[in-house]
Parts: sequence; structure tokens; C-alpha cells
Amino acid sequence: MSDANIAPQHQFLTVGEGAAAREIAYIARPAAGDKAGPTLVWLSGYRSDMSGSKAVELDRMAEETGLACIRLDYSGHGISGGEFRDGTISRWLEEAMAVVLHLNPERIVVVGSSMGGWIALRLAQELATKTGAPKLEGMVLIAPAPDFTEVLIEPNLTEKEKTSLAERGFFEEHSEYSPEPNIYTRALIEDGRDNRVLTGMIETGCPVHVLQGMKDPDVPYTHAMTLIEHLPADDVVLTFIRDGDHRLSRPQDIERMLAAVKSFAS
Repeated sequence: MSDANIAPQHQFLTVGEGAAAREIAYIARPAAGDKAGPTLVWLSGYRSDMSGSKAVELDRMAEETGLACIRLDYSGHGISGGEFRDGTISRWLEEAMAVVLHLNPERIVVVGSSMGGWIALRLAQELATKTGAPKLEGMVLIAPAPDFTEVLIEPNLTEKEKTSLAERGFFEEHSEYSPEPNIYTRALIEDGRDNRVLTGMIETGCPVHVLQGMKDPDVPYTHAMTLIEHLPADDVVLTFIRDGDHRLSRPQDIERMLAAVKSFAS
């Protein structure tokens, strides 16, 4: 039996030092034998983790095709350590970078969902500055939400939410996907300004495929169109799914995701 057919176990990597240290959980599926394809890297969305349906199906595809696959839980998510309320884009990006550089595959295809799409774009920027870092061969972004704190949250804050941010440092919002409310902190919003990507040309250095539902209540499809305007140097495909929601987790949506990944992973 090849290594790729053995269900890999989660491992932990310590990221940060001192009081900022946290244990980040990840699962690394090895490639089968001498399979030469790129390693797939999954980046989850806000409050999502590596046990979600899209992440699991990506790993299943990796197993079937013999490709390596990396999944991780950001701090405060899934089985990773750390407090969710301490989370920021910079912090979660640092964790994704740490896991990728720790495993250090030669080539990668990054698949980012929602906030994971923002982190994927920042990951591309950071990898480009590091000598000997994995080569990014493709990127699949599912309902990507770059700059969502500034573009989608801040302009729509109510007076009550503004007051809560000022007085408590966070505000809560009803979640359609969980009985627990979404929590957005002042630190997350302020840090988001330092990680903006929709401020000029984004150079990923690889082909990009964006999948976007037109009935997405969280990230409007016009946001995907704005992102495309900032990717003039890349080979970009934008697929609108007319009846698609934000999660894009239906069987037909997952098939579209896997087909996009396969186009980069040959």
C-alpha cells in the first residue's frame, strides 16, 4: 500500500514566540511514490477549518490522483491552539506561511475559500520575496473575499456596532452557518487595512481561476469582478455560478472546484 493511501494524521507546528506562541494543526498528505505534480494547499475561510467539505474533497482528490496535499487550521479554528478573538489577517497569514515553509514542497497550487482567498493572495506576495520558497503554479479562489474588513464590513457598520467596537473592542453578528455569532474585532479590522491587496496591481505569478456564486449573500459577485481588475498580469478565468451561494459546497460546486484544481495540477 502506498503512503498516499494511508489516511494522514494531524500534526502540530508551533508558530510565534513567547506569549504569541500557538500550536497550529495541519494535515500533510504525501504524494504517491514518485508523483511529480504540485502539492495542493487548502486555505479555509473565516471560522471554517480543514474538516469542511471542500477541504476534505480536495484531499480525497489528492489521494485519488497521487498528489500531495496540505490542510491547516488557523489559530482559534478547528483543533489549533490560540484564541479566535486574537486572530487577524497578519496572524493567520503567518501561520499559513509557517506551515507551507516548514513542509517546503517544490511546487504548490493554492486553493483559498472566502477569507482564504485573501490569505492566498497575500501568501503569493510573501512567497515571492523569499529565496527558495515553493513555486506557485496555480491558484483557485472560491468566493474570494480580499479586503473584506474594509470593503464589505466597515462601510456597513451600524451605530450600535461602531459603539461596540469602540467600547468593547468587538461586535457580534448573526451567522447563517453556525448557532454562534460571528465576532469581528477592532484588531482584525485595523490589521485588515495593513493587508489590503485591492490597492494596485496584484502579481501572483501564476494562472488564477475564480469561482463565484451570483447569489452569494456575503461576498457580492461584483467583488470578484473588482478583484479581476487588479490581476491584469495573470492568466485569469472567472466562472460565475448563477445559482451559487457563498459556500459553494454542493456536489456540482465541488466538481467545478476540483476541475479547476486539476487544470493546474497536471
